[in-house]
Amino acid sequence: METVGIYIQVPFCASKCSFCNFSSSVERREAIDRTLSALVEEIQRLPGWYADEGISPHLLALPGDSIYFGGGTPPLAGPTRLARVLDALARRFQRADSVEFTMEATPGSADEPFLEWAARAGINRLSIGAQSFVDLELGAVGRLHSADQTREFVRQARLAGFKNLSLDLIAGLPHQTLASWRDSLASAAALQPEHVSVYLFEVDEKSRLGNEVLRHGTRYQALALPSEDFMADAYEEARAFLAREGYAQYEISNFSLPGFESRHNRKYWRREPVAGVGPGAHSFDGERRWENATSAADYRMKIERGDSPIQKLRRLTDMEQLEEFFFLGLRESAGVEFQAVGRRWGREAEKTVERIIRELTARHLLTRENGRVRLRAEAYLVSNEVFQEFLLNV
Repeated sequence: METVGIYIQVPFCASKCSFCNFSSSVERREAIDRTLSALVEEIQRLPGWYADEGISPHLLALPGDSIYFGGGTPPLAGPTRLARVLDALARRFQRADSVEFTMEATPGSADEPFLEWAARAGINRLSIGAQSFVDLELGAVGRLHSADQTREFVRQARLAGFKNLSLDLIAGLPHQTLASWRDSLASAAALQPEHVSVYLFEVDEKSRLGNEVLRHGTRYQALALPSEDFMADAYEEARAFLAREGYAQYEISNFSLPGFESRHNRKYWRREPVAGVGPGAHSFDGERRWENATSAADYRMKIERGDSPIQKLRRLTDMEQLEEFFFLGLRESAGVEFQAVGRRWGREAEKTVERIIRELTARHLLTRENGRVRLRAEAYLVSNEVFQEFLLNV
């Protein structure tokens, strides 16, 4: 049965990390109140706004089997405001029999009473932004928590009843060495999370640190960043270590114990429907993609004056859908089913991608077996180059 993922964007943080390239911000309490009220209003008015934009109401009729509170740091909104959002969601969407309900959190952003409330409210998975277990590295990028606070946060989450925890780690932070990276990996594994995400620091002009690097500046500890060679070594170190600890790599950046793969994130890689609400939230109904106004201020203003926050709505061409099928689907270690190309996009599309796959296979970047095409593990570090082949040639 077809299902929908529900994404709720709560883009507020206690502080802005220097490596962050998301549209989150530090806001006053009044702004958070107004934004959460606008979010509830958006959920209530989705059918009318979808109709105005020509979006099929079918998306709203699907049972939700994954809910994801992202951000930002959603716990900063507090249980009262979040409960209003949950009530609005319950009135708008029906739930599947089994629901993965994730909330992002940073150590120190939620106390024991909040975690107990979250568990009672049905939230059953926490995605925790640990990033590092070395205090020097955490402080260098503006994180407000320490490694010990991460350990305490995990302990409190377990006491509150959470049996599905994910820890985020970042390779390539200022002052990081292979020795300190190994310490972070070992510290994360010692907490026995069910899921681990390993991200490589990206030099991106949208973050303060990334922009400083591009400008050849010295602020934000830019001169303390490790080399690109370090990034490659750290990634391979993480893959090998987590495999020894029993974590299977099911996607380029994600590892889990059996049965704890992220259901919600898989919807993105498999191009399944997702209904997003909140500032900057993205949605997909199988054919169209759209997003909300990015800044919380613009989002609030639109909804408070009765306007839809939806913008950049576009129907994907067959060519664009085929491109997405590969550059999203190949992120998963299971790869994609090749015969699906012919069934969905026809024989000519199948011939086109056949040539690309044959070339990439000859270059030992892809492998093909049992009807599936997969990215070779040794090509994970150059995956963007592989995906580009499909964007340029399809």
